[in-house]
Amino acid sequence: MPRVPDSRNHHHRVNCPEVSFLTKRTAWLQGLFTRLIIIIYFSYLRHTLAHPQCLDYQPPFKPPYHLEFCRHYEKFGCCDQKTDNNIATRYWDIMDLIGEEEYAVCGDLVKDIMCQECSPYAAHLFDAEDPYTPVRHLPGLCFTYCSDFHSKCHSVVKYLTNSRTLQETCEKDRSHFCNLINLPDQDYCYPNVLRNNNLYSNLGKVVEDPRGCLQLCLTEVANGLRNPVLMLHSGDDTHRMFVAEQIGFVWVYLRDGSRLEQPFLDISGEVLTTPWLGDERGFLGLAFHPKYRNNGRFFIYYSILINGKLEKVRISEMKVSAHDMNMADPHSERVLLEIEEPAANHNGGQLLFGLDGYLYIFTGDGGKAGDPFGKFGNSQNRSALLGKALRIDVDGSSLDGKPYKIPPDNPFLGEPDAKPEVYAYGVRNMWRCSVDRGDPLTRYGRGRIFCGDVGQNRYEEVDIIVKGGNYGWRAKEGFECFDMKLCQNSSLDDILPIFAYGHHVGKSVTGGYVYRGCESPNLNGLYIFGDFMSGRLMALEEEKKTGSWKEKNVCMGDTTTCSFPGLINHHHKFIISFAEDEAGELYFLATSYPSAMSPFGTLYKFVDPSRRAPPGKCKNKPLPVKVRGKKVPFTPRELTVLGISETPTRSPLEKIILPTKPPGTRQPTMAKPSTSAPKKEEPGQTTTAKLGQDKPKKTTQPKEKQINASTKTLKKAPHPHKKTMLQTKKVTEKPSHNPKLSIKGAPERQKTKPLKPTKPKEVTKPNVWLQKAKKTGKEVKKPVKSKPKPNVWLQKAKKTGKEVKKPMKSKPKPNVWLQKAKKTGKEVKKPVKSKPKPNVWLQKAKKTGKEVKKPVKSKPKPNVWLQKAKKTGKEVKKPVKSKPKASVSKKNPDGDKNTKNSPLAKKRKLFK
Repeated sequence: MPRVPDSRNHHHRVNCPEVSFLTKRTAWLQGLFTRLIIIIYFSYLRHTLAHPQCLDYQPPFKPPYHLEFCRHYEKFGCCDQKTDNNIATRYWDIMDLIGEEEYAVCGDLVKDIMCQECSPYAAHLFDAEDPYTPVRHLPGLCFTYCSDFHSKCHSVVKYLTNSRTLQETCEKDRSHFCNLINLPDQDYCYPNVLRNNNLYSNLGKVVEDPRGCLQLCLTEVANGLRNPVLMLHSGDDTHRMFVAEQIGFVWVYLRDGSRLEQPFLDISGEVLTTPWLGDERGFLGLAFHPKYRNNGRFFIYYSILINGKLEKVRISEMKVSAHDMNMADPHSERVLLEIEEPAANHNGGQLLFGLDGYLYIFTGDGGKAGDPFGKFGNSQNRSALLGKALRIDVDGSSLDGKPYKIPPDNPFLGEPDAKPEVYAYGVRNMWRCSVDRGDPLTRYGRGRIFCGDVGQNRYEEVDIIVKGGNYGWRAKEGFECFDMKLCQNSSLDDILPIFAYGHHVGKSVTGGYVYRGCESPNLNGLYIFGDFMSGRLMALEEEKKTGSWKEKNVCMGDTTTCSFPGLINHHHKFIISFAEDEAGELYFLATSYPSAMSPFGTLYKFVDPSRRAPPGKCKNKPLPVKVRGKKVPFTPRELTVLGISETPTRSPLEKIILPTKPPGTRQPTMAKPSTSAPKKEEPGQTTTAKLGQDKPKKTTQPKEKQINASTKTLKKAPHPHKKTMLQTKKVTEKPSHNPKLSIKGAPERQKTKPLKPTKPKEVTKPNVWLQKAKKTGKEVKKPVKSKPKPNVWLQKAKKTGKEVKKPMKSKPKPNVWLQKAKKTGKEVKKPVKSKPKPNVWLQKAKKTGKEVKKPVKSKPKPNVWLQKAKKTGKEVKKPVKSKPKASVSKKNPDGDKNTKNSPLAKKRKLFK
């Protein structure tokens, strides 16, 4: 029911014009304010979405080779050499369809517009930042630039796009056309985007916020893990990832993201752990032998409880199953070392192999607070195995019965007051160490071991482990003294950390990796680590001249930075460990509830959204993995920035269908060889080869050779701007008797419709059975087609085992009547066959219902004369019958039917 207005208010409004005016003015101001808010919101939204991105929804890159055509973007953009050559080919195809004058005016403009596919902001120019919207046919052009382009080159638009809307609008209204292809934000339309210093000042570098924090993004790789403590690759070129849970399970993740249903290792019955929040015991370490591909050996580090009282950490060797490469042999465990733990915390847990092939073992100081064991604590006591970095040789056994050997260059070998396994000492509780792969080109830094050492009350530190080094605990914590007596001892000779931070930043460091991957070149050389308690990510950058390390904070990118498909900009708070895959890409594991039984652990991968590697550079060919059991597909749980987890597949820009013989006046610059005689060049004319750039030839060579050939031809081609005045004059001074042709080949006075390159639409047959079902309202079943006949000859060949040739069908008879018609040039009608006579006897039988026998034909009389000839052996002629005499009547004695015209009647008339 509609609402009835109040009569008093209505009367009051009519009698008070000032109030009515104020009310209208207020409403107008409210509407204006609302519009301004909407405009500001959408302009802000557009501004936030503008970021470097290519048409394939990926960050831009630095081309590995020189670009010959779109040279403006050879340092940084979205085109490699192959894409650049494709754009050049399309450009020259269009130039072959226009005349010389249009080429001179529009050549550079069309080139600049087409090369915007290589711009680092190509996704913004073509509206491809949002994967739900269609991609533009033309880049976003500023209105002034578009108006100038339309006034000069509006006839070329039909070759740049297949959109009928743009083509029709271009012919009718210039302003409407330019409004269609313009962008709301004038800072990002072409060519204004080139003049924006804010966009191009730090292009290609890691995005930093005003505080200098590096903005990175993440992708979700795995989830549902119970306190994942590590992730490793086996180094066997399969690119599998092995993720270990604190409770004693190790899972295999394949390259496609799926997880095998059966675990690689399950020793949950042996591992000591509890569901207590923050319990440090459990499955802590894993390392694959450098020759794991050949020997299948790997090593584990976990907590155990003996007789319900004594706690130890155990380091064991195991082997992979001989029948399944994705399962360990549970009966192959061989204990290498067991160390007693006096407390439940500070259990260490890192295992790794150095470049020297030896196994490194990192233990904690024994627990409690301040390392209270002994006079100097376990860490400074070189005769204890706790609080140390140990190094052993697992490829042999020693003479004293140990299942391993001591490397001959261990620093304290032979000293009576030191264990021979000790490689470095003075550590508190090193949690997560890694080996630097070294720079991919120079190998700088290769083999360095980085570790994060958890502090006591004030500082967390990062160290580089060296042979025989003393890292200060418990005398020092970070750069400061912890035990004043030990700290003032002149014989301490400790190695300072490369970086330390206070507990206002974080309270439990988690060591990381130096990035040496391929996909994010900007991160090369950065040591990325984090803090377990605060959830903060950090990075260290080395100054090679001085050897010092500079801190760089790492934060999650905002919505603008991470607006790529599948990227997220958040993670769980408690960072447990960092990881590196076989290709060198960097990951980290975190959880929202740090309990060994809580299934909230997630594996994340780092992504630099500001720059990626060139396409095809980071491709790997992993070895096949034989999977015996089932696979569990990966299902992401985290909400991405764009709301989609997978990269959408966008169809490429439509190719323009060009005629085989362009009817324009402009001939190809590099003509193909022809059999016709060459035309003589009239004085005052120049060939197009002198004016334009050379177009690359289309050859049947391999793709790589074609690319090289095209680049060579483009190198020789002069730039259109380098034309001389003499050449332009010669073009305009053409003979007047030669009429100037339009783009379509017809004279200018004759109006011809432009060729619209459209693709033929596929005609689909209507579904007759569906239409019948709709009309009748009942289900109409479609008749089932009969099965094809079996190939008899193929079956015979299979049975006999020999080749059986199929009999050749006889050729069809030629159409005689059609041949006669072709020869004579006239239409020859084919004689119509007479219909067969009806079977009278069959019809009678059907009518009477009785069987009617067909009378038997009498045999023909024998030829008597032929029989006589055969008997005598001589030719016997058959006597010729005499012709019957003509009957002459009295009325007509001549025997002619027509008495008046008979010759005898004519004679009689003459005699009379």
